[in-house]
Amino acid sequence: MDNLHEECGVFGIYDLDGADVARTIYYGLFALQHRGQESAGIAVSDTNGPKGKVDSYKDMGLVNEAFVGDSLDKLKGNLGVGHVRYSTAGESTRENAQPLVINYVKGILGLAHNGNLINANELREELSQTGAIFQTTIDTETIAYLIARERLNCNSVEEAVGLVTKKIKGAYSLVVMSPRKLIGARDPFGFKPLCLGKRDNAYIFASETCALDTIGAEFIRDVRPGEIVTITKDGEIISDTSHCLDEKKEARCIFEHIYFSRPDSYIDGISVYEARLKAGRFLAMDSPVEADLVVGVPESGNAAAMGYAQESGIPYGTAFVKNTYVGRTFIKPKQSARESSVRVKLNVLRQAVKGKRIIMIDDSIVRGTTSDRIVNMLKEAGAKEVHVRISSPPFLWPCYFGTDIPVREQLIAYNRSIEDIRKIIGADSLAYLEINRLDEMVNHQGICKGCFTGEYPLEPPKEDIRGEFEA
Repeated sequence: MDNLHEECGVFGIYDLDGADVARTIYYGLFALQHRGQESAGIAVSDTNGPKGKVDSYKDMGLVNEAFVGDSLDKLKGNLGVGHVRYSTAGESTRENAQPLVINYVKGILGLAHNGNLINANELREELSQTGAIFQTTIDTETIAYLIARERLNCNSVEEAVGLVTKKIKGAYSLVVMSPRKLIGARDPFGFKPLCLGKRDNAYIFASETCALDTIGAEFIRDVRPGEIVTITKDGEIISDTSHCLDEKKEARCIFEHIYFSRPDSYIDGISVYEARLKAGRFLAMDSPVEADLVVGVPESGNAAAMGYAQESGIPYGTAFVKNTYVGRTFIKPKQSARESSVRVKLNVLRQAVKGKRIIMIDDSIVRGTTSDRIVNMLKEAGAKEVHVRISSPPFLWPCYFGTDIPVREQLIAYNRSIEDIRKIIGADSLAYLEINRLDEMVNHQGICKGCFTGEYPLEPPKEDIRGEFEA
């Protein structure tokens, strides 16, 4: 499928009453499954047991595929971290699944990471020169080694995390467990989300608020961009904001609101659902067209389609039936087969579109290989016209911060006009969200627009570090 993918989802919990947390992490990861379907893992520690003992398990596939049989029952501990992964850097292998657990002279570290470092190769080389032996090809191992080394020369693990954040550059939300502490940290630009919650006498870090809702936890607040939050064994919440930037420099990934996050989540106080409704309304204001029905491409196009319908007065309807049992990792049919990967996932309701002029809302067009098939499916089902509206601006630049937007030459909008793209995908008209509308979508919070403008909040690497996303 020609969709974007996120890097990962992270979850951490510290139950101060000593109850086992593995099953809670499991359900938290279920809620974050949309952020990564390649692998899942959990690591737990008993803070009242032998110091340095960690039980962990991770495997490839969805959460319910990775944890089968009695794998959860073997994970005993009241402090733990979990992870679901989609790889934007590093191979998709079991070795690269997270969380990572390392034993060192000060005890143990369990680490789960969402994001992408732009100086990972440089730091990895530096560590290798001083004797580090790497078992994976992911940024997370570099971060773990750095924290372990800094901890040898400072008073606490949270201080070590703070020292490491001065060395690493790029996007990261981290959850770190040490023998008696749980730490959440977010990069100074706030690329990736991270929030703090509480259930009874347990504290939780999660990539999205929907994970807190799933386990019945209360949302406390978002971790600020640049903030390091530590939960101690006494239930104390220690906040270090010395690494925070001026709010004007913050650069959240706008695709959390456009596509990545679940619509029932809130990111830094902004409802994802409301942001998508706004995008649809803006499209109706800026790019109106006469039609009979507004439909969304499931799932992220649905709320924007509803916003378009509300603003335009054109009825909102359902045109697609989605096969909910097909994840992003399903085995694709061979090229010789008549079935396309799009048809396996989506089917058109002929009765809903036949003889009608359709406005189809989608969140993005990357390479264009999916959009043309969906437009064709609507027309084969009898739609008289198909007008495509995209709830983001055109992609013109790659992303280096944890989103798999490829090199420019692979982007359909690169060196093509909107009219060129319209012809390629077979639409009767095509319009994108105006770039100035992005700030309005999120109430003028600091966001990153690098994939649209080529102006990044950090100087990008001189060579593409993303492996499979190179040309």
